Amino acid sequence: MPPGGINSNVWITDMDRADIRGIDIAMLRAFDALLRERSVSRAASRLFLSQPAVSASLKRLREAFDDPLFTRTPHGIAPTPFALALAPRVEAVLNDLQGLLNMDRAFDPATSDRILRVSGSDHSSRAMLPLLCRELTACGSHIRLAWELADYSQLPERLRKGDIDLGLLPRMAPAAGVESELLYEDTYLAVARRGHPRYANGMDLEGFCAMPHVVLGQSRSMLDDTIDQILARRGLVRHLQTAVTTFSQMTDLVASTDAIAVFPQRVASRYAELLDALPLPFELPSYRLYVCWNARSDADEAVRWLREAMVRLGRMGH
Repeated sequence: MPPGGINSNVWITDMDRADIRGIDIAMLRAFDALLRERSVSRAASRLFLSQPAVSASLKRLREAFDDPLFTRTPHGIAPTPFALALAPRVEAVLNDLQGLLNMDRAFDPATSDRILRVSGSDHSSRAMLPLLCRELTACGSHIRLAWELADYSQLPERLRKGDIDLGLLPRMAPAAGVESELLYEDTYLAVARRGHPRYANGMDLEGFCAMPHVVLGQSRSMLDDTIDQILARRGLVRHLQTAVTTFSQMTDLVASTDAIAVFPQRVASRYAELLDALPLPFELPSYRLYVCWNARSDADEAVRWLREAMVRLGRMGH
């Protein structure tokens, strides 16, 4: 009988235990990326690695855990039940390791090689990324910024899951379920192609409803609902003709057709060579852009540094 009278069926010797030397941080990060992206190519992009490097890590993970972990599907890869059970433990280990590295050491962007992920509009990217990149270059940092085009309906959930570190979210009021700080406020304007004869003397309510509208986003927004409620109280309705995903798409369409749109003033100013900006014939609440994050990021000095930099740089032009 084994020492101490332990049942031999549950007695595990050191020979039976998996060797921790078979696991390294790169493998755990690869597992985490594969679980989030459900694609080897997207996981590789997320980690700034090659696909063969991620595939090699996956092979080693399968050997270490004696489980396929991920199976191929027509749309990428799917985690096995064991991988789903493993996921929260791997996330906890990675968070603990990050905390260990940060313990008793102030974050210094000059010596960091973190990958920090941001979600925002194409306009926010054009306005913010050059300023951030110049700042990183000036201090010799190897931080890598990954900017993705925002799906505002999914942004709070992606922050909660850790898919992104920060989000730039336009709202008339702070979003629920996330931490946020107001970056700046702006006014809304109507935009039309340069020299549109319909608006030579400004825009009234009839003129606002006369032309088709282009809106941002594939689903209804608080802005759209507010505008349509204001018009409905006056017995008016506008024609929502097209929905697109970026301000640059909106600009191209408005500049080449009779369509009009509603832009924040900062965005309208960027496209002033192509569009005329006109005061709206009714009052709207101000446009507000919030920097958003998950509460657990308060303990992450790198995310705090990026957040503070974005607030500082974003307010420079206002």
